[in-house]
Amino acid sequence: MRKPALLACLSLAALITTPAFAQDIKLASNVPYTEDNEISDAIKAECSLGNKLADSIKRHDGSVVLVDGVPDTASGRVLQLEIVDSVNMGNAFMGRQTYTKIKGSLWQDGARVAGFKARRNSMGGAFAGFKGACSVLGRTVEKLGEDVGGWLKSPKDGAALGD
Repeated sequence: MRKPALLACLSLAALITTPAFAQDIKLASNVPYTEDNEISDAIKAECSLGNKLADSIKRHDGSVVLVDGVPDTASGRVLQLEIVDSVNMGNAFMGRQTYTKIKGSLWQDGARVAGFKARRNSMGGAFAGFKGACSVLGRTVEKLGEDVGGWLKSPKDGAALGD
């Protein structure tokens, strides 16, 4: 009699841990910049990197739910993110140095599960000389969103994502 009960429990456990039953991950719809950042005011005012990053992560991981404000890590699953740095230097003739750096951690009911740091670089791609700074920086946060979406499927503490 014990075997069928044990199998039922194992089957239920397997069902609950499948992606269809996975708990949503709350993420701020506008990822904030770190408090002591040195990002130019023009980038912060014009590029909407926080919104673009959150949207990209949501597209790459369907369990992410965007919420207004910074979600409380005390209950449920929460992805806490910050944009650490974002730089656009140079031009089409001399070459560009463009990158965005982020850091984040996944929380479950008030306990930190894992964290990461990530950076993506871009030279602008084809026709870079005709693209503005926000367009090129947008490419970096799109790729970071893809990186974070992949990390959420199997979070590893101390991971270094991106370039």
